[in-house]
Amino acid sequence: MTTSADKFIPPKPKYFFPSIKGKKVVFTNGCFDMLHIGHVRYLEAAREYGDVLIVGVDSDESFRRCKGRNPLFPQEHRAEMLKALKCVDDVRIFEEGTLDSLIAGLKPDVLVKGEDYKPKEVLGREHAKKTVCISVGVDIHTSDLIERIRNI
Repeated sequence: MTTSADKFIPPKPKYFFPSIKGKKVVFTNGCFDMLHIGHVRYLEAAREYGDVLIVGVDSDESFRRCKGRNPLFPQEHRAEMLKALKCVDDVRIFEEGTLDSLIAGLKPDVLVKGEDYKPKEVLGREHAKKTVCISVGVDIHTSDLIERIRNI
């Protein structure tokens, strides 16, 4: 007679994506502090590479370490704004140092980053079938927008 203790049930991975089976999955990530047209066009272009677009957004603490300042909007607000875009299927908040684990758990078909990256420099590229760096023809940066607002 076997007991439940005799049956090994493997745990779900930390990042579990049950609804993507059989679909071409695209992943990208960023801070997305002040959503602007450059972000929207970038995410729409990323979505064109597959059936599902999952976006990783830096947690507030990860944002502070990356940018050296506090985010304008908390992580939950940034994630909610991204999720509201019709091109985005799912948003995951990640801590600094866990992005590679998120990508490894997802195993995307396509990993997308902006033109300021080179494919061989993209974190997590070894977990994706393909890595692309794209340009959307809009040269807008959140830091520039913040500076413009300060000068009003």
